[in-house]
Amino acid sequence: MALTSITTDTTQVIKVQSDRIDAAMAIQFKEDMRNEAEGGSARVILDLTSVEFIDSSGLGAIVASMKQLGHDRRLDLAGLHPFVEKVFRLTRMDTVFKLYPTLDDALSPASD
Repeated sequence: MALTSITTDTTQVIKVQSDRIDAAMAIQFKEDMRNEAEGGSARVILDLTSVEFIDSSGLGAIVASMKQLGHDRRLDLAGLHPFVEKVFRLTRMDTVFKLYPTLDDALSPASD
């Protein structure tokens, strides 16, 4: 799975370069997220703009990635397609993560 990462002043943005996060790629996703986010900023935004499908394994991989960050770091999600957002809301994971409609919304000063 391809992830790209940029870091601003206080935030690291990790962009998923795939249209799905599912059982076939969940393990690789967790490993790639660990490598990208290791020792990074206190706030990490996962840009899901390209992701059109997520299943329970993908959801679990994102939760595991959040846990890997530790208690002193935060994982926010941005750019969720309607289906992906629905999965987060149906599973009540929208109470665990801050969801932003776009990456620009997540990066706005009011979102910190």
